[in-house]
Amino acid sequence: MATACPPLSLPPSYLSRRSARAGPARRPLPSVRCSAIGEAVAETATVGTAEEPLLVSAIKGKKVERPPVWLMRQAGRYMKSYQLLCERHPSFRERSENVDLVVEISLQPWKVFKPDGVILFSDILTPLPGMNIPFDIVKGKGPVIFDPLRTAAAVGEVREFVPEEWVPYVGQALNLLRDEVNNEAAVLGFVGAPFTLASYCVEGGSSKNFSKIKKMAFSEPAILHNLLQKFATSMANYIKYQADNGAQAVQIFDSWATELSPVDFEEFSLPYLKQIVDSVRETHPDLPLILYASGSGGLLERLPLTGVDVVSLDWTVDMAEGRKRLGSNIAVQGNIDPGVLFGSKEFISKRIYDTVQKAGNSGHVLNLGHGIKVGTPEENVAHFFEVAKGIRY
Repeated sequence: MATACPPLSLPPSYLSRRSARAGPARRPLPSVRCSAIGEAVAETATVGTAEEPLLVSAIKGKKVERPPVWLMRQAGRYMKSYQLLCERHPSFRERSENVDLVVEISLQPWKVFKPDGVILFSDILTPLPGMNIPFDIVKGKGPVIFDPLRTAAAVGEVREFVPEEWVPYVGQALNLLRDEVNNEAAVLGFVGAPFTLASYCVEGGSSKNFSKIKKMAFSEPAILHNLLQKFATSMANYIKYQADNGAQAVQIFDSWATELSPVDFEEFSLPYLKQIVDSVRETHPDLPLILYASGSGGLLERLPLTGVDVVSLDWTVDMAEGRKRLGSNIAVQGNIDPGVLFGSKEFISKRIYDTVQKAGNSGHVLNLGHGIKVGTPEENVAHFFEVAKGIRY
């Protein structure tokens, strides 16, 4: 797939500062002409076409002129336009389950920043009602599972998810987004991973110590495996449904898998992630799949074993070290600390250059290492995209 290659062309001032503390910069590829940030380059490289957006080309390891860029949670609470919409539509469930609202919110950052990925506005828990697991998202508290799944009988009541029946608005929204974006960016879908979904459902919502699901895992593992299998089958179907309705790449969020030790990850998360990927490959072999697990430094070498195309790194892993640990046959995404967007514009630029330099000029999708924080200045987000899209390899 993708390999870490020699670095991009960066401003001389940045390179001189970097070399003073890190030794001389590596020599660029002979075929890549050095350029200032934002300057056009006379290179034959993919910039996004009517057939394939830049983000998809980069994931496939094709030669691209710059790293594609989008941000997790780029549609959301830091944007004034979203805040105003929330005043009219205070229920998150309404905002994420109404076609018109989903499309409007998904497009808010697209209209302002023109990212290379436009991700569906939704939630990883959206499929739960269709699996006979009632829930709601309560302001100030987060997800609430009304009847936590803590017994074999409760898990037995969980149904396989049929997206066409339960979330037709997701398919409709994805189709509308494809029409609106028109391949100028990739339309992204996403799902929750089995262990993360199970964690919410067993704990009853968010958790700090995950004692309930770990009690189940370590005392009644057969019950948990039954639940995980149901989520694996259902999420594979959900990914295929999203792809059939326009998603050009899908990100799998395994937010809580990193609460597991490596040996427990290999039992309760890895097999089910691999099962999802294998199932999707049978019907959609060319669909790029991205895996994100926050705090994954201790599990990094195990993540490519899932078979995904991209591993999304959080900011606690150095990008160069992450590249080395993951190997050369997988693309990477990330991995700037969301807190950087509270810094000065010069500092933001410096971190962008450093991350792209370490990632190399192939198989990298520039992103944050987590979602944008509430309160992030919109002008800093605009600067982030301006600098990122001005880079040339």
